[in-house]
Amino acid sequence: GILKNKLKSRNIKDIKGDVAEGILTIPVIFGETKGKIITWLLVFLGSFAIPFFLGHPQWMVGTIVNACLFLGAIFLPKKFFLSLIIFPSLGVLARGIIFGPFTPFLAYFLPFIWLGNLILVLVFRKLGSVIVSAFAKFLFLFLASNIYFSFHLVPKLFLQAMGLNQLATALVGGVIAFIILKIYGRLNGRS
Repeated sequence: GILKNKLKSRNIKDIKGDVAEGILTIPVIFGETKGKIITWLLVFLGSFAIPFFLGHPQWMVGTIVNACLFLGAIFLPKKFFLSLIIFPSLGVLARGIIFGPFTPFLAYFLPFIWLGNLILVLVFRKLGSVIVSAFAKFLFLFLASNIYFSFHLVPKLFLQAMGLNQLATALVGGVIAFIILKIYGRLNGRS
């Protein structure tokens, strides 16, 4: 609930309100069209490049990606969500192809990772709760990975990556997003 009210007032659609309150956002500084393009590029670069260039450890990359997902849910219109939920796993997959052995089980699981990210973003956007949205993502990925494991489609190690690690990185990512939001608010004269 804490972020729910902030959620409604801080998205790219509220340019007139931001101008009236003197809040410096990308669309206010660069104009609506250029602002949307720049915002999309930042989402793309952040959500693809972080997993691609950092790669490991999972707790760090996952936390940063989840923080981006929460911030995207707050600041971006729904039309940006597809990029936001898909690019991180493509960055991880591309890194595996280029820098290490290709992991086919990740390719099989991509749609579930995308759905897990979408669940996190939509549940957070609807309820404004980091805890509920993190748990919803974790539960979905945990159940899907266990089904895959029962059919011998993924190794046991995959269960750990899609288990409590997902919950922890989503919760910590939510806390980081909240801290960034507080800093953003202070920089723009809000508490």
